[in-house]
Amino acid sequence: MLHGKKNWIIGVLITLLIFAIPIALVAVPRAQSQQIDNPRAQLPKHPVPTDHSGFFENADFKTGQDVTKACLECHPEAGEGMLHNNHFTWTHEYSLDEVPGIHDNVLGLDDPVRAGKGYVLNNFCITVKPNWPACTSCHAGYGWKDENYDFSNPEHVDCLACHDNTGLYVKTKAGLPAESVDLVAVAKQVGNPTRLNCGTCHFRGGGGDAVKHGDLDNSLINPPDEVDVHMGKNDMLCTDCHRYEGDHVFKGRSISVSLDDANQVHCTDCHSDKPHTDQRINLHTTTVACQTCHIPAFARKEATKTFWDWSQAGQDLPINNPHVYLKIKGKFVYERNVIPDYAWYNGKVRDRYLIGDRFDPSKELELNPPAGDINDPNAKIFPFKIHHATQPYDKKYNILLTPHTYGPGGYWSDFDWDKALRDGAEAFGLPYSGDYGFARTAMYWPITHMVAPASEALQCNQCHTPDGSPGRLDWKALGYPGDPMIYGSRKATLETANATMGGSQ
Repeated sequence: MLHGKKNWIIGVLITLLIFAIPIALVAVPRAQSQQIDNPRAQLPKHPVPTDHSGFFENADFKTGQDVTKACLECHPEAGEGMLHNNHFTWTHEYSLDEVPGIHDNVLGLDDPVRAGKGYVLNNFCITVKPNWPACTSCHAGYGWKDENYDFSNPEHVDCLACHDNTGLYVKTKAGLPAESVDLVAVAKQVGNPTRLNCGTCHFRGGGGDAVKHGDLDNSLINPPDEVDVHMGKNDMLCTDCHRYEGDHVFKGRSISVSLDDANQVHCTDCHSDKPHTDQRINLHTTTVACQTCHIPAFARKEATKTFWDWSQAGQDLPINNPHVYLKIKGKFVYERNVIPDYAWYNGKVRDRYLIGDRFDPSKELELNPPAGDINDPNAKIFPFKIHHATQPYDKKYNILLTPHTYGPGGYWSDFDWDKALRDGAEAFGLPYSGDYGFARTAMYWPITHMVAPASEALQCNQCHTPDGSPGRLDWKALGYPGDPMIYGSRKATLETANATMGGSQ
């Protein structure tokens, strides 16, 4: 009897182990397989710059090109590299099958299609052409004042724009150095690009500090930690993330001027894709971009422009605040400490308005809507600044117009919309009926800078509200039936949708 009872007990124990071991393997958290999050180890090593102070003792530089000639004597490959660099060409070229969206274009699209800062339209100052001298004051070159500029001459490259370490170098119209600049003194103190070098143009795009991007402004030259932990606490340079890749090519793309996501910067260039000790947070990283939680607001120090109404320009109004009204540009709205808009984003644009595209003026036209949705496995919920504007269009042809604003005969001189629009259309070969109006447009600017301290990152209940009240994210607009805490994750939402569709067929 005892022997039989013993066998029975052993049998029960074996049976329990058969069921218990798989349960334990599932229930007990596994050791983390992610890489250790050690971003400092991933930072590039910048070369120590050569002291140039003794190289130009007898120099007598009269022009910026004189400085460049001297630079090219030792760095000829740098000049050649810059000739193909987007900072100099302001151009990207795409084959027709690479251009996103459907385009009903009055001009027809060439193959290749040209995009880039010099060829696309925005809803700030609108176009570079035919307003070159004003826009090209931020060009990494000298003398771009019209369409006859020679992009093949390396002596036109402005080395000092990126390598001046005095902080005294200033560019003026057509990218020429200001007369007050001591070119010899500046050339003696060149070095690696600083935040000020990059920021001189990128912080001040659109006509002033903080105007365009929302997450780039002069506060980042020497930011406190609460504005940006990378550039503040860690004193990181722009080139720590926008890394040098050879031939004067740096990582980075913006959907404001590009149609693709080639050579993009990602948080995972330095950080693990599962950097949190709490695995519940790590589960979010396939759906939510790092920036969504870690940049809870942009324009944290300086106000950024969020609305521009060109239709109000030309009036003599008793308003002395240039952040509210300028006769040459119209009315504005600026905001500080702005909560971003959120959308699915896979790094590309869903569509891009190209000069000459017809559109429906009864609706707000999105110039560069981000690509991605809840069904796209490569898309994540991402923060954006959306800049809204009203800008001129042709009522007959239903195309956006490209006003001539700067220089003799431009709108900023004559305040004659008809002439400015006619001249601008002629510059691009666009038809112009003479019957113009102002259409509503929107432009998306991804938010990737101004990363807040970890203590200020979004908390769970800012998106997942316990009482069902509206949180930071509009779940239904993002394609969910409601808060995923209640209705389930993206995977569960898609499985439910697929099951419903299958049942209805």
